[in-house]
Amino acid sequence: MDDALLAHHGDSEVGPGLIDLAVNVRTDPLPDWLAEPIRSSLDDLARYPDGAQARAAVAARHGRPVEEVLLTAGAAQAFTLVAQALRPGRAVVVHPQFTEPEAALRQAGQAVERAVLPPPFVLDHALIPAEADLVVIGNPTNPTSVLHPASVIERLARPGRVVLVDEAFADTIPGEAESVAHRRDLPGLVVVRSLTKTWGLAGLRVGYVLGPAPIIARLESAAPLWPVSTPALAAAIACSSPVAVVEAHRIALALADDRAHLVGLLAQLPGVAVAGTPTSSFVLVHLAGADRVRLALRSRGWAVRRGDTFPGLGPDWLRIAVRDHATMSAFASELAYILGRHERAPHP
Repeated sequence: MDDALLAHHGDSEVGPGLIDLAVNVRTDPLPDWLAEPIRSSLDDLARYPDGAQARAAVAARHGRPVEEVLLTAGAAQAFTLVAQALRPGRAVVVHPQFTEPEAALRQAGQAVERAVLPPPFVLDHALIPAEADLVVIGNPTNPTSVLHPASVIERLARPGRVVLVDEAFADTIPGEAESVAHRRDLPGLVVVRSLTKTWGLAGLRVGYVLGPAPIIARLESAAPLWPVSTPALAAAIACSSPVAVVEAHRIALALADDRAHLVGLLAQLPGVAVAGTPTSSFVLVHLAGADRVRLALRSRGWAVRRGDTFPGLGPDWLRIAVRDHATMSAFASELAYILGRHERAPHP
């Protein structure tokens, strides 16, 4: 797979007039407790950003000292810092997963090995070479929506190895089950978080890294000056508050209901198989001819995420973002129509 495919993201699937099921970002209006601090921060744009308060807020949110927190311009910047600062000798990326970590490593001139999980995409620690000194895992994993047990991640941690866990979607899970963001006892464990998904802040670019203080210091040494804007810092503070934690849990519970509705609808469609047990804000489906179905959906006003740009998948896979019941029902009806039309089409 070439670098161009690794750089493909769901936002390139979206266009004018299309209903967006390609991007896994919640699109509801910002709550007042989040919108107001962001708006108020605009009065301070003449000053350089000071991340001390936001760093402390994130540290308190996860029960860590501030030296174990690094704020970043989105999770994507965190992957770039890891690639530039850690310079692993043997990097292994567990696929299928978000392609940005591998892309960042390759752009930094690093060789990358792939540990490709077969369906149902459940992590097996035995697939990871003992000599790997960097292992990258998504949890829950994009695009599979699989949630790996924390006990399996624990077995990967060892002295001399960095285990990088991408938890960009952790707050889409009720209670953040299987999260290791609070774990300070595992050697070399680094966790990347994003505020993009649940809070709809993709345009603000804000995330953070949690990990041992010496690793965080190395990452910070590779970061640019003032990497996080003043409005993004305000968002980080607000999203680390107890109010935000409670609200994220409520959203995660509602999401689980919407996801179950979508999975139930897809189960009624012939030839459509949902991969594994989805747990996050998207589902991965296998469908023969999915590449053609995606284009047919697009012609009828629906954008879904192609699967063939994820290592380990191919043209018969699609990722579908979870929305409300009404949207999911309308989508399932469109998909059923397209599948029926394809079945009736004459074979060449």
